[in-house]
Amino acid sequence: MANELSGKVAAVTGAASGIGLASVEMLLGAGAKVVMVDRDEAALDSLVERLGPMAVPLVIDLLRPDSCDTLLDGILEKTGQLDILHANAGSYIGGDLIEITDPAAIDRMLNLNVNAVMKNVHNVLPHMLERGTGDIVITSSVAGHSAIPWEPVYSASKWAMNAFVQTMRRQVNRKGIRVGSVSPGPVVSALLADWPEENLQKAKDSGSLIEPTEVADAVLFMLTRPRNVTIRDVVVLPTNFDI
Repeated sequence: MANELSGKVAAVTGAASGIGLASVEMLLGAGAKVVMVDRDEAALDSLVERLGPMAVPLVIDLLRPDSCDTLLDGILEKTGQLDILHANAGSYIGGDLIEITDPAAIDRMLNLNVNAVMKNVHNVLPHMLERGTGDIVITSSVAGHSAIPWEPVYSASKWAMNAFVQTMRRQVNRKGIRVGSVSPGPVVSALLADWPEENLQKAKDSGSLIEPTEVADAVLFMLTRPRNVTIRDVVVLPTNFDI
C-alpha cells in the first residue's frame, strides 16, 4: 500500500502506544503525513525522532476541555490541512461494577471514550465539510457489539460509540465524509492490565489475543477504498475468541 495516502494528512489520537502507534506507522508507510496526538510529550518526542519528519507531534490532554478543544487548530498550524482523523484514544475499566472503588474513574473513562471522541469529531468536521472530503475512523471494540459481563462500563462506552458512528455516517455520507469504526477483540496492549487475571490468562493460553498491527491494517484497508465505498464497521477478532 506504499504511497496510497501520499499527500494526505492524518491525525491519530492516543498515538504514543498500542493501536494508535501501530496506526501511525501504517499510515506513514502508506505515504501520509501523520500528526501524533497524545498527552505524553516525552514519548512523542522519542517516537518522532525514530519515525522521521512525516511524523508530527501534537501534545494534547483530551481529558482537559481547554486542551481537547485545540485539536484542529494545532493540526492546521503544523500541517495546514486534515484529511483523516483516527479517534483512537481510550481507557478501560473491567470487573464487576460494585468492585470499582473510585467512582471518579468512571467519569474519566467515559469522558475519554465518549465525550472526547464526540468533541474531536465536532472540532474537525467543519474543516472536512468545507473541503468536501475526509475520513473519520473511530476505535470501538467488540464490547460495543456484545454485552461483555465483566466490563459493563467499558462496554457501555463502546455501544455509545457505535451509535455515534452510525448516526454521524448518515449525517455526512453525502457530503464527501466517510465515517466508520474498527472494533477489535482483545489486543495485546496496556489496556489489558485491568482485565480480570483469570480472563487474561485464559485468553493468553488459548491464543485469543491479536496484535495492534492487525487492527491498524484494518484501519488502512478502510481508508484506502475508492471514495464511492464506505467500510462502515470492521470487527477484528482473534480466531479463537469465543464471543
